[in-house]
Amino acid sequence: MVPSPHFDVAAYALGVLDQEDHEVFERHLMACEECQIELRELSEVPGFLDVVRRDRSKNLDDDRTPH
Repeated sequence: MVPSPHFDVAAYALGVLDQEDHEVFERHLMACEECQIELRELSEVPGFLDVVRRDRSKNLDDDRTPH
């Protein structure tokens, strides 16, 4: 059984779907207003994760600085 494309919104937003699932989800997305809304809501997540990752990396570098 193939999972519902509705479950792929977050994976699509993060860019982690394989090529086949990506194409299936994009076809689904064209007709599903619910997924379009959810995708808009999630669209900032990848950028936010990059900020967190950079901040965490900076903090790790600061921890390595001799006191």
